[in-house]
Amino acid sequence: MTKLSRFTALLRDEQGATAIEYGLVAALIAVAAIIAFQTLGLNLVDVFNSITEAMAGG
Repeated sequence: MTKLSRFTALLRDEQGATAIEYGLVAALIAVAAIIAFQTLGLNLVDVFNSITEAMAGG
């Protein structure tokens, strides 16, 4: 097998590209989850503060 044919075979191999795509999708899902949890967390703090004030009679 010549160097050129090895290089051509390497370019046609898509297994590495598939792994990278899965990694990118996982990273995107993780970022979306972090943003959602942060937003939800801030909203929950406001809800609990409102409940606490209402129970205190404020």
